[in-house]
This record gives sequence, C-alpha cells and structure tokens, in this order.
Amino acid sequence: MSHEIYRVGPGSEVDLTRHDPRDLALCAAGKREGRRLTGELNAELEALQELLWAEGWHKLLVVLQAMDTGGKDGTIRHVFDGTNPQGVKVASFKRPTAEELAHDYLWRVHRHAPGSGEIVIFNRSHYEDVLVVRVHELVPAATWSRRYDHINDFERRLADEGTTILKFFLHISKEEQRERLQARLAEPDKRWKFARGDLAERARWDDYRAAYEAVLSRTSTPWAPWYVVPADRKWYRNLVVSRVLVDTLKELDMRFPEAEVGLDDVVIE
Repeated sequence: MSHEIYRVGPGSEVDLTRHDPRDLALCAAGKREGRRLTGELNAELEALQELLWAEGWHKLLVVLQAMDTGGKDGTIRHVFDGTNPQGVKVASFKRPTAEELAHDYLWRVHRHAPGSGEIVIFNRSHYEDVLVVRVHELVPAATWSRRYDHINDFERRLADEGTTILKFFLHISKEEQRERLQARLAEPDKRWKFARGDLAERARWDDYRAAYEAVLSRTSTPWAPWYVVPADRKWYRNLVVSRVLVDTLKELDMRFPEAEVGLDDVVIE
C-alpha cells in the first residue's frame, strides 16, 4: 500500500475525526518490522541527501506541524539521523521578535527557505499565523482568513523556483497527548518540557482541530501537499515520514556532477 493514502488531495474537506491516529496501514506486521524498514529508509535518505547536496540544484522544504506533544522534535531526531548537518538545517519558529513583527508575517519564514542542495525542516512554520493566531484571536478573522491564499501563493513561488515542498501534520489523539504530558511530569529529566500553559492549550483542543482542518483543506496543493501522518505510535510516524521523503527524493532523478576529465591517470604520491 502506498503512502499516498495519507496525502490530502487538493480541494478535499478534511475531517480529522475520520483519520485514525493509530492506523498501521503501511506496516501491519508491527513495531519490530516497522523499525527495521525505517532503518533501511534512513540509509537511503542519507545517500539521497548526499546526492542532493552534491548535485546542488534541487531544494527540499519539510514542514512539520502538530498539536502539543505531537512529536516534531522526535521526528527530526529519528528520521534525519545520519544525514550531513552541512546540508540539513532546522528552523524553529517561536514568538516573533520585534524585528520580525515590524515586517509582514511571511518575512521571517522566507529567510529560512532552503538554498540549492539543501534540506530545511520547519519545526512549526508560517502556519502558526492561521493556527495560534486564529485560536487565540490575536488578529481579526478577516485578517487571518486572507492568509490561506497568501500562503498558497508563497509556496507556489518557492515551488516555481525549484523547491520541493512536503508538509506533515503529525496526527495524535487527545488521549495520547494526555499520556505524553503525564509522562513528562512523571520523569524528572523530562519535566523541563512541561509548562502549565500546556494545559490551557489542551483545553482548546477542539478549536485547534478546527483550525488544522481548515489548514489541511485549504492549503494542500499539487505543489505543496499535506500528509496527515498517524502519530500515536512514534515508530510508525517515523516510518511514514521517511517513506514519503525517500520516494519524493528518488522522483527528482538526481545525478552526481560530472568529474573532471582525465582523472583516471592521476596517482597520489
């Protein structure tokens, strides 16, 4: 079965209650087999990333979004394990700085878009401006509702200039979030990850779900598709994301640059 079952078709109306966060369609054999397959994919991704960097032509932007505790950090840590940090960068978007607030909301994001040969991973992204901003009513509805079209146009511009864009919504259940938050409290070396504000955000679960459904419905495009990744099981989340990345990079049909002519007779003294 193809990972395309998780891709949101352009114009689709997404209802997240119809997406099972514990689905195992790509690996019904279970965790051990899933981890084995992910290991193989990691090796492929490492080789493909080296090829991407060497060729120096294509660009890859990976967008990760999720509810709190959804696993963005874990995805980056496990999926991109072994890749060359020289060609892979992570951009995390926190509260905007004064300088960033002085510009339009996409300004700080565009600065981090990948250059030729690079993979850039957005840990949260420009979508916060139609998610948190909407849920907390930080700007009028008339303002954030225009941003879906802005974002589609922005991503189309990147794609037209040679950037391949993959967007992953790491879909966890409310019960799984409860367990992960409780685990942070139970383990002393994880308590630093917990803040009381997490509970206030959790209380807005339905509001965030509605906001994400709008994002997925209105901004999954042929040039920048969304994938709704079942993420209650971390090993399966990693498998799905790895599979999409590897298959997409293979489709770019990359080639190593031609070597300098006449190297066959070179002997290093």
